Amino acid sequence: MVYFDSWDEFVERSVQLFRADPITTRYVMKYRHCDGKLVLKVTDNRECLKFKTDQAQDAKKMEKLNNIFFALMTHGPDADISEVSGKEQAEQQQSKKGRGRRQ
Repeated sequence: MVYFDSWDEFVERSVQLFRADPITTRYVMKYRHCDGKLVLKVTDNRECLKFKTDQAQDAKKMEKLNNIFFALMTHGPDADISEVSGKEQAEQQQSKKGRGRRQ
C-alpha cells in the first residue's frame, strides 16, 4: 500500500494500473467526516495506490480523476484521455441545451 504525496504522480500511476488490467482494477473513494479527510484508492489486488487529502480544493482534482476513469471504462483502456476535463466541460454542454429565456 503506497500513499502518494504528489497528485500528478498518483493520477499517472492509477491510469497505468487501470490500463494494465482493466477487468480487476477498482477505484474507491472514502470520506471520513470526523477527520475531514478524503482517501482515494486504486487497486488491482496486487498493487494498491492511495492518496489522502484534507484540502477542499482537491475536490476538483477528484472530479477530473472520476472523468478520466469514466472515459477509460466506457471507451476502453486505450482511450485518449488528454481531452478529458472537469466541471468546465459539463458546464459547456449544459449551456448548449437552451435553458433559460430568449432575449
